[in-house]
Amino acid sequence: MKNRNLNHKDDWETPLDLYKHLDDEFHFDFDPCPIDPDFDGLEVEWKFRNYINPPYSRKLKEGFIRKAYAESQKGKLCVMLLPVSTSTKVFHEFIYPHAEIRFLKGRVKFIGVNTFGELVNNKCGMHDSMVIIFRGSINGYIKCVRGTITIEGNDAQFPGDTPICSIVHNGCTV
Repeated sequence: MKNRNLNHKDDWETPLDLYKHLDDEFHFDFDPCPIDPDFDGLEVEWKFRNYINPPYSRKLKEGFIRKAYAESQKGKLCVMLLPVSTSTKVFHEFIYPHAEIRFLKGRVKFIGVNTFGELVNNKCGMHDSMVIIFRGSINGYIKCVRGTITIEGNDAQFPGDTPICSIVHNGCTV
């Protein structure tokens, strides 16, 4: 029988091949959950294309899910690696109605220090995993007048310098 009273760690790295596969698709520019951060990822402003492998403890995981959703409402892309947990309130309020969900085949082999103090990269996690994608949306509309482009509306922002698409309207290209 496994000893469920061991001191479990919350800082496990994403396997490089999985991260690279996602980065090739999404081109990340920020990770609010790095190993040994010098900032609080829940308190800082995120960049435009975010990769999030949050701590899996319940409160922190839920905090990062809520933050990722909030950042996506500012027009930012947030891609999260999470344990599959479809019966939770946060899943039904934030993930299921607002995110693309990709279930991963097999269990992810995270990189980290196990309960015995050994660095491992060949042991599967305790949960199946999913990748969820909150695709940023601009909460407003684009207006072009005499070659000048503005974004207007409730909380409308144009997120950073990274183009998300090209829109041509009345001779203006965004």
